[in-house]
Amino acid sequence: MARKHCLLFFLLLVSPLFLFGQSTVSERYKGLDQLLDEDSFFGNHLTGVMLYDLDEQTVQYEKNSHLYFIPASTTKLFTFFAGYVVLNDSTSLFRYVPNGNEVTIWGTGDPSWKYEVLPQPELEGFFKKFDKIYFSDENWKDTPMGYGWQWDDYYYSYAAERSPFPIYGNLAKVKNIRQNFSISPGYFENKLKPTNRPLKKVERDPHTNLFYYNPSTCTLRESKVPFLTSPEIFSLLASQELGKEVIPVKKVLPEEHYILKGIPLRALYKEMLQESDNFLAEQLLLMISDQIFKELDITQTIDFLKKNFLSDLPDEPQWVDGSGLSRHNLITPRSMVALIEKIYRVMPDNLLFDLLPRGGVNGTLENSYKSSSPYIFAKTGTMSNNHALAGFIKTDSGKLYAFAFMNNNYPYKATQVRKEMEKVLQYIRDNF
Repeated sequence: MARKHCLLFFLLLVSPLFLFGQSTVSERYKGLDQLLDEDSFFGNHLTGVMLYDLDEQTVQYEKNSHLYFIPASTTKLFTFFAGYVVLNDSTSLFRYVPNGNEVTIWGTGDPSWKYEVLPQPELEGFFKKFDKIYFSDENWKDTPMGYGWQWDDYYYSYAAERSPFPIYGNLAKVKNIRQNFSISPGYFENKLKPTNRPLKKVERDPHTNLFYYNPSTCTLRESKVPFLTSPEIFSLLASQELGKEVIPVKKVLPEEHYILKGIPLRALYKEMLQESDNFLAEQLLLMISDQIFKELDITQTIDFLKKNFLSDLPDEPQWVDGSGLSRHNLITPRSMVALIEKIYRVMPDNLLFDLLPRGGVNGTLENSYKSSSPYIFAKTGTMSNNHALAGFIKTDSGKLYAFAFMNNNYPYKATQVRKEMEKVLQYIRDNF
């Protein structure tokens, strides 16, 4: 009898605490609902959210997580995951077959040669012993521009062409010093032309490597403009850089060949994720293709990756490029969160959180989500009328959550969307 009395006393003692705990939990979800419901800022456009507890492996909150959204540059998380599970620690710079004092090379998609933001491979030393260099693109099975890229982005640096063996990031650099304009590499020197058109920046002709500027209206001190790529253009640029002739040929890559190793992939991942570098993302997907198939074919590679590494996602992604430039990419928030969990499970924490942008600290999040202690580690994605954020949030309670927060078809500036998203994520930080 005494035991029953003790049990009853215990229940009377803890019940108020239990009820209070349940009430607190209920209130925090109610508060989150109010920030995201139809009467909120997010009720005026399509919004999808998922919050996932990585320790408990449970969904803590979701809204429209089953709907497909244009992910923009959060697509790079797919490319990043694929690179990590398929490639080794370093890039493969190119494949080659030596023949006495001659060598034939095939590109692997490695983007590092003369790309300013990456460590540089030692190419001059390798080629020094060869009198003749032949370059073949017979392993190239893709297109310079991705499926669904906007055609009028062609002269913006964020839409540099894809190619089997890039040089200079496939970008020409124009400098303006007191309205005296110059271009590099030197091959394009006689292709930079003044014009009377009211251009505020340097533009390239859509069909040729002719670059135009207006000395009266162009005020930018430096511009980077994509050039049209081809085996011939690469060979000419490489010849100038190496000081010896590079000759374009059509030769099939033989089974027996060598691979020259390149730069650490960590440097490429970091630049791609933190600065949202589209060019690096596209070339990374080509390098993955080279590793799997010994040829460069993004469509075939994505099909392979979806079948072999992503078949367990809740909703099959419509994934068409490496960078997210295409509006044909479509992904649900719950599949994005499932991908983020995959990344979390296969990568060491210190490496993962060093590579991702940190709120208020670096990369595309340097000026957003500021806090005395960083709480957002995530990839941004922005294009006209679409903004997404996907990654990790650390809360004040010490919990780590994976999340996806996706917005499509809004009629206002992305800065306004980010401002409202920050209110939601701060609420999660403080209450979960």
